[in-house]
Amino acid sequence: MSDTAPLFDRVAIIGIGLIGSSLARAIAEYGIAREVVCADRSKDACVVAMELGIVEMATTEVEVALDGADLVVLATPVGSFAEVGERIGPLLAPGTIVTDVGSVKEAVLRDVGPNLPDGVHLVPGHPVAGTEHSGPAAGFASLFQGRWCILTPPSGADAAAVEKVTELWRRVGSNVEIMDAAHHDRVLAITSHLPHLIAYTIVGTASDLEDDTKSEVIKFSAGGFRDFTRIAASDPVMWRDVFLNNREAVLEILQRFTEDLTALQRAIRWGEGQQLQDQFTKTRAIRRGIIDAKQA
Repeated sequence: MSDTAPLFDRVAIIGIGLIGSSLARAIAEYGIAREVVCADRSKDACVVAMELGIVEMATTEVEVALDGADLVVLATPVGSFAEVGERIGPLLAPGTIVTDVGSVKEAVLRDVGPNLPDGVHLVPGHPVAGTEHSGPAAGFASLFQGRWCILTPPSGADAAAVEKVTELWRRVGSNVEIMDAAHHDRVLAITSHLPHLIAYTIVGTASDLEDDTKSEVIKFSAGGFRDFTRIAASDPVMWRDVFLNNREAVLEILQRFTEDLTALQRAIRWGEGQQLQDQFTKTRAIRRGIIDAKQA
């Protein structure tokens, strides 16, 4: 197959929020499928998706969207995957590929995999991209350009299905990495999940301040606090489900972070300037590495 021929006949996206709508736009822009449809429990979201012209059909009835689909993309919060998996499993024809865009991968194998009939191929995926905005109007086709997409196919996954999903993400501009699901969840616990947890906590602390202090925090917000508030504006339902479904990895990383934070607290208390400088120098080098990798 040439790199311009459609990979799929019908792509059905379940959930048309930021990631789902961005993927719909990118699939259409690059001619990756002959037809893109979506299903969402929100009638308003379906109306917006149709008004934007990003799908050929939008429906609240998932059965209608799945009819004839050879690729199904789950783009709902991770906490809904068990329910969605139970609902779509009996409707899927042999040869259909099911993937997702969730931030926790072991949960997909646990909640979706057992519901899929023989001959239906599960290739979990996680595009490491996003913004603090949500809803179908927030999406844009270039969201995945230059970003990573991590695929975590289960043992024995169909090689041709994995390659098709890999090619989908390559065509929308992503770099693709294959990874074990448990390893993915541990890596993302430190690179994504913990930063969001810290952001929610810091902004929550600010909201609990006395009114006069709180107003000054908002008025004089510098870059650091602005960045935290941006992250903390992310979809609360999505992040609730992320933490509940990756609790072991998040709690492990959170414990290590707490220990490191206690060490810095001690250094400040005892005036250990060299320890503080050494730590800040080390972390500055990591930031430079992120910039060099074009992930800033």
